[in-house]
Parts: sequence; structure tokens; C-alpha cells
Amino acid sequence: MNMIAHPLLVTTLMLVVSNLFMTFAWYGHLKNLSGSPWYVAALASWGIALFEYLFQVPANRIGYTELSLGQLKILQEVITLSVFVPFAVIYMNQPLKWDYLYAALCMLGAVYFIFRSA
Repeated sequence: MNMIAHPLLVTTLMLVVSNLFMTFAWYGHLKNLSGSPWYVAALASWGIALFEYLFQVPANRIGYTELSLGQLKILQEVITLSVFVPFAVIYMNQPLKWDYLYAALCMLGAVYFIFRSA
């Protein structure tokens, strides 16, 4: 039996992968290339960002078939925070702060308001 996955599920999974690449592109150089000139970090980040876009662009195209532009953007932001917090704590050895929880609660409000008319 040939089953096609729901566009929202595919979009979400692809945006998670995209955000993993994005987070490493934006912040990974702070740990891995801190002794290198900024342009080396920029070129490395640019190379990583290519993979981000290879997932992000099709994810947004698929998601836009089911979601409004605002809903797609809020989904992206929730995923970004969900990926960033573990990255910051586990990979970058940053302390887990209550501010992350407060930010997540604000994002829940954003999700409510952007999806309530759906």
C-alpha cells in the first residue's frame, strides 16, 4: 500500500532537520572555529547553510499547501526554539535557564493566536 505522509508532518520533520543545520551554521563556529578568522567561520557557516536551505525551501513549499504564511512562520519559530535550547545546553554547555521556559510559553501563545482561526 502506498501511503503519502501528511504535508504538516513532512513539513515539520523537514523544518527540524533544516533547523539543526541552521543552528550549527549560526552558532557552531563559536565553539569550533573561535580561533579562526571571521571569514573562515563565515565560509564554513555558508556551506552548512546550503544544507539548511535544501530542507527549508521544500518544507516551506509543502507546508504552504496546508498552512497560511503566518502559521508556517510560527511553526518555524517554535521548531527553532525547540532545536536551539538543547543545542545551547548540550553542545554549547550553556546553563539551562528559566528564560527558555518563559520564551516557550510566549511561543505557545503565538501558536494559539495564529492557529485559532484555522
